[in-house]
Amino acid sequence: MKKVKVGIVGLGRLGRKHAENLAFRIPNCELLAVCSVIKEEAEQVQEEWGIKYAYTSYDEMIENKELDAIFIASPSGFHCEQIEKALNAKLHVFSEKPLGLYLEEALQVQEVVNKHTDKVFMVGFMRRYDKSYAYAKKQVEEGKIGDPVLIRCYGLDPTKAIDGFMTFAKNNYSGGLFLDMAIHDLDLARWYLNSEAKQVWAIGGSYGYPEIKELNDAETGAALVKFENDTMGIFVAGRNCAHGYHIETEIIGTKGTLRIGTTPEKNMVTVFDENGAIKECSDGFLERFEQAYLSEVEEFISCIRENRQPNVTVEDGVLSTALGYACKESFETGELVSVQSPYKVVPSSL
Repeated sequence: MKKVKVGIVGLGRLGRKHAENLAFRIPNCELLAVCSVIKEEAEQVQEEWGIKYAYTSYDEMIENKELDAIFIASPSGFHCEQIEKALNAKLHVFSEKPLGLYLEEALQVQEVVNKHTDKVFMVGFMRRYDKSYAYAKKQVEEGKIGDPVLIRCYGLDPTKAIDGFMTFAKNNYSGGLFLDMAIHDLDLARWYLNSEAKQVWAIGGSYGYPEIKELNDAETGAALVKFENDTMGIFVAGRNCAHGYHIETEIIGTKGTLRIGTTPEKNMVTVFDENGAIKECSDGFLERFEQAYLSEVEEFISCIRENRQPNVTVEDGVLSTALGYACKESFETGELVSVQSPYKVVPSSL
């Protein structure tokens, strides 16, 4: 089969990393087109990397008949519309999380995807492709810790990223702490516990950066989730981590425990100086999950070439969005929220 020709929309931090992977690191793939509303950004990438086409209009890009697939790395609020347009243009689609900022949008995407079963669709839950997380999944499936009963997840962004987040959030691109950040952990919980959420209680506040409260969001938040099989999830998400990017997961089972990323080490180096023995931390998600971002896109291209669907489905996107939105509802209302089905979130009394 010829190379899969891909167009990408969105050239921000994550979009540019995906674009580099598509252009230089994935066999049987050609980054044919780039698209950004910032003209200079698209033209710079086109010139420096030798990309054939550069666009400022997404609608124009998807009309390009040379393309096989679209990679969506634009702000979250654009995902739903862009997914629908690309599928209707008969293109395979990879979309970064979330599917949309609202549950209704996610359900709309699911409907469109299910109408185009001949096209590969994949959502970007890259942690499933991280070697450590994939190894832990294998251990769970092999019964190494018995039956998993509780998952605890920390997802903490470095303090130095606050300014970038504020710009992002003020443009209404975020969707809030639980949909923007914790959704990766919520997806992992569903994956490891093999169950869907039943009830959610979420709290949070803005402690070091009170201006985040003005956005009706939390700087640091926590959620307690009860799943349908009576397993439990504890989730902590925050944007003010002084020591760096801290992603940690613990799965407690009836016969043992697994921990992933307990110490967020940058590498295997220890620095010994007047400050003592120092282990540096990862700077951010692009560094910590560099391998996972590459592996998930390799899987997307392989699925197109092999005419098969990926293990991460649109349903995973819908169900994780439903749980994330339930957390958001609970945080904003202060009430316990019952997730009665994957498609309906209703408040319940405490």
